[in-house]
Amino acid sequence: MQSRKEKSKKLQLPVVQRKVGSILTLLDELYPGATCSLGFRNPLELLVATVLSAQCTDERVNQVTPGLFKKYPTAQAYAQARLEELENEIRSTGFYHNKAKSISAACRILDERFNGNIPADLDALVQLPGIGRKTANVILGNAYQIPGIVVDTHVSRVAQRLGLTSQKDPDKIEQDLMELIPRERWIAFSHQMIQHGRQLCQARKPKTEVCPLRPYCDYAAAHDQEKSNT
Repeated sequence: MQSRKEKSKKLQLPVVQRKVGSILTLLDELYPGATCSLGFRNPLELLVATVLSAQCTDERVNQVTPGLFKKYPTAQAYAQARLEELENEIRSTGFYHNKAKSISAACRILDERFNGNIPADLDALVQLPGIGRKTANVILGNAYQIPGIVVDTHVSRVAQRLGLTSQKDPDKIEQDLMELIPRERWIAFSHQMIQHGRQLCQARKPKTEVCPLRPYCDYAAAHDQEKSNT
């Protein structure tokens, strides 16, 4: 038997679906060339850059990676590197102990099991240390053009405010968005949502007054209602 919450979600789904087309059109107009802002030349470089980007700006990562990629051109090179040396190379990205361990362990597995190559498979990627669904989808979408929705903090926040999901868990948000967004739009949609989160729908002070998505935003509607009640 379905719970009241599950029934409510199904009843609301057609309402949400009706505004998705308008949101996608506006995102195309706002961010027509949105793409991955991490610098990389191959799947391994993208994997490393994405791990480094956790709790760090892409700009900072892009300052660190050119020298890093030159010093460690293969998965074997990372696997054989002294952990302390790798930590020093990535120190400025923050959380460098855990990031170095993840990169080293993941690259050891890649070297031993995949001949140093990055598998173009979600299930294989998420088995690697430090690689969750978000990072796996970044790699698949940008290195292999395999559709997936990247749910980072920006995508989570924007999707919740637009009323595209009521979930807080990234995996559940991903499932909600996959149900709403056409598969062929998943890669571009992820980039556009990230850009929107950075430029307008910021965490602390969202620019709702000037946001083109305002007519379709639950957060803005609730904010307007609060103002009218005061």
